[in-house]
Amino acid sequence: MGSDHQHAQPNEGPAHRVKVSGYWIDRYDVTNADFARFVAATGYVTTAERKPRWEDLAVQLPPGTPKPADSVLVPGALVFAGTDAPVPLEDYSRWWKFVPGANWRHPTGPDSNITGKNKHPVVQVSYEDAQAYARWAHKRLLTEAEWEYAARGGLEQADYAWGAEFAPRGKKMANTWDDASRPFPVTAARGTHEKVQVGTSPVGRYAPNGYGLYDMAGNVWQWVGDWYRADAFRIEAASARVVTDPKGPSNSFDPALGETAYAPARVTRGGSFLCSETYCMSYRTSARRGTDPMNGMSHLGFRLAMDESEWKRERDRPDAK
Repeated sequence: MGSDHQHAQPNEGPAHRVKVSGYWIDRYDVTNADFARFVAATGYVTTAERKPRWEDLAVQLPPGTPKPADSVLVPGALVFAGTDAPVPLEDYSRWWKFVPGANWRHPTGPDSNITGKNKHPVVQVSYEDAQAYARWAHKRLLTEAEWEYAARGGLEQADYAWGAEFAPRGKKMANTWDDASRPFPVTAARGTHEKVQVGTSPVGRYAPNGYGLYDMAGNVWQWVGDWYRADAFRIEAASARVVTDPKGPSNSFDPALGETAYAPARVTRGGSFLCSETYCMSYRTSARRGTDPMNGMSHLGFRLAMDESEWKRERDRPDAK
C-alpha cells in the first residue's frame, strides 16, 4: 500500500505491507439513478440542500474568523468554473466557486440538471450523505486500505489501475483532463471565450481493472471511511509489521493547512475528470487527499462495500432483489 514512485506525493509513502480480509465491493460508483431511488424512499435531504451551519464551517477556517451574515449562509456547493486563460495553479479559488442552489440534482447550479444522466455518478454529496445512503443500502464505505487494494486490480505497485503506462498504445483509460487540448484549468475553446463542457461520464465507459471494477481512476473522487492524516502511512510503516485491516487514524491532520491542520477531513481517492498530467495526477492508485466531510463538490462521489456476512444476510432476505 502507498508508493515510493517518482510521481508519489509525500502523503503517499512509504510503501508498506497491509493485509485485508475479504469483502464485496460495488462494480460502479453510485449513480444518479441509484441516489434518486434512495431519496424517493427516504425523503433524505443532502448537505448541499440545507442551510450551512456556522459550526461546521468554522472548524475549517482560521481561529477567530468572524461569523458572516446569515444571508450569506445559503444552501449550495462548490462547482468547477474553469478559467478563460492559463493561471497560476497555487490558488484553486480561481477555478472553484461556491454556487447557491448547486446540489446533486443541479450539479453545477440551479440552471443545471441531471436529465439524461441516470448512469453518471452522483456528485455534490458529502461524507454524511454517503453514509446515509450506505445505511439505507445495508452497505458501508470502504476503508482506505480496501479501496487501494481494489483499485490496484491485482497489480503490485503499478502506478495506475491498469498498469505502468498512463495511456498504453495511446489509448485513454479513464475520464481525466486532456492537457493536449487545453491546459488545466482552461475551459474556453482556443481563441474564444466559449466554454468547453467538462464533467462526468457514464459509469463503465472505460475498461475495468483486473478485478472487474470500473472508474477506480478518474471521473469522480470517491469518499472512503478513514480520517485523513498526511502522515498516516509513515505511522503504519513505522510499526515494521504487516498491518491487518487498518481502519485509519483516530483523528485528522494536514500540516499543509497551517492553523487549521487539525480540521476534520476524510480521505477521498481516485482522482476525477479534473486531474491531469500537469496538475495533480491523482488518478494514480496511491494518490490520496483529505476533504471536508461536510463538503459537496461537482467532482466528488462514492462507491460502497459490504462484508461477506452482511452480503449473505442481504441475499437471504425474503424481499431481497
